[in-house]
Amino acid sequence: LSLQFWVRRYIAWTYWLAVAGVGAFGTMAADVLHVRFGVPYAVSSVLYAVVLAAVFVTWQGTEKTLSFHTIDTPRREAFYWAAVVATFAMGTALGDLSSITFGLGYFASGLLFAAVIAIPAVGYARLGWNGIFSFWFAYVATRPLGASFADWMGKPQSVGGLGWGEGRVALALAILIFCLVAYIAITRRDVQASS
Repeated sequence: LSLQFWVRRYIAWTYWLAVAGVGAFGTMAADVLHVRFGVPYAVSSVLYAVVLAAVFVTWQGTEKTLSFHTIDTPRREAFYWAAVVATFAMGTALGDLSSITFGLGYFASGLLFAAVIAIPAVGYARLGWNGIFSFWFAYVATRPLGASFADWMGKPQSVGGLGWGEGRVALALAILIFCLVAYIAITRRDVQASS
């Protein structure tokens, strides 16, 4: 994250390295509350939802926008990364809440959040929803979606997973992410033209 703040512009490698680090931190923040301190998933989901809402309210009140296109100052970037870490923490807790507490299981939870992530896509494309709202709605939904499917692949069959092993799944996903980041770093297909 320090490297991302230091470069002060978008570079695929530094940005996605920061996402991976912040993602791991946010995931551990949610898991530690439950595993180490026994906080129920419902409580941690609400807690991190309140934290995320506070970040958004403070960011909007201070900067008058939540658009990622306007992240051009260190303060706006700090708000962005605070939102990302809160999203990972809340999403991890939500995925576990639906999978474990509500008893849906990992695969069904993944399908649930796949349906949830389709809501802002339809809202934006068909109903004229605000682009910034739609972006953040979808962004927040990516975490429980990814967590549910990763848990489904990695967890043992005895708890409803495929039993591929969490280490193997993490390694396979890390290799996939590395390849995708290498692709966008080389092709620069993710870089938008300046207007």
